[in-house]
Amino acid sequence: MSFDVLDEHEQGELVQKWLRENAAAIAAGIALGLVLIFGWRQWNSHQASQNEAAASRYQALAEAVEAKKPDDAAKVADTLRSDFPKSAYAVLAALQQAEIAVGKNDLAGAASALDWAREHAQDDSLAALIALRSARVKLAQGDADGALKLVEALPADSYASSAAELRGDAYLKLGRTDDARKAYAEALANTADMMMGQDSALKMKLDDLGGNAPAAAAVVVPAMEKPAP
Repeated sequence: MSFDVLDEHEQGELVQKWLRENAAAIAAGIALGLVLIFGWRQWNSHQASQNEAAASRYQALAEAVEAKKPDDAAKVADTLRSDFPKSAYAVLAALQQAEIAVGKNDLAGAASALDWAREHAQDDSLAALIALRSARVKLAQGDADGALKLVEALPADSYASSAAELRGDAYLKLGRTDDARKAYAEALANTADMMMGQDSALKMKLDDLGGNAPAAAAVVVPAMEKPAP
């Protein structure tokens, strides 16, 4: 006999029997659902609280930088990196640490902070920018090969002009003059990400190597490279 031809009493009996036989499973399912809902809400609340705390800490870092207290800023950045390693604010703090270290001529410290930032950056564009800064520091340390390796690993559309100029600088350090000339010419042909006035310095580099700037090269005011918090 199929279920749809049973009378209401029989249907009710079958439903009650099914409920009795599956009561434990139903109760467990409801309990699990409640736990998941509660856990999800708690996790979201925790994430919001963590993000707020990280933002507050980063504001303290910005204020220390503004007050020209690099030691205080470095300490705040350390706590951001240790307490909130998965936060974007921690990556920005590491970038600030690198800038402070460069100001003290501590290239090793800058390189370490940038390496950490690059490993923890979750945004591809920011990771590319950090790689460029790391390459500049390596070049300043005399590691032209290391700088070149970083730049060559960047996606082709990431800061094309800045990357090409850095390649040129690295090639020049390595004595590869022809490659440096080509790289500088490529940088001038991709001026969209240049800082204002950067093209003049780049033209001087190319002129020093006896190269000619591409006819299509033009001065373009770019978007700032510095990331916003």
